Amino acid sequence: MPVEPIVTLDEMKEHLALTGDQQDDDMLIQLKIDAAQSLIERMLGFGLIERFVLSHDVPPDLREAVMQLAAWWYENREAVIERGAPLPFGVAEIVEANRDWSF
Repeated sequence: MPVEPIVTLDEMKEHLALTGDQQDDDMLIQLKIDAAQSLIERMLGFGLIERFVLSHDVPPDLREAVMQLAAWWYENREAVIERGAPLPFGVAEIVEANRDWSF
């Protein structure tokens, strides 16, 4: 079952400062959004929509983490960084602040 994205393509394009007429990369950008959300959910240990029910109920910092990670992957598509490089600034901190530490 596909994951409901918490960030829309239009929101992501605005975050990337792309204009509405730049549609060539829409599919690629959507893939980056989906991948970023998937990784963050795995790091958190829970699904964002499962936890918050509706996409607009997801806390703004988690939405920001998805956008930052998706933007970083979109803007750095080439292998320009050593393997094992850290996540973009702030993403790990946002995830850690929102993790459910109960076992």
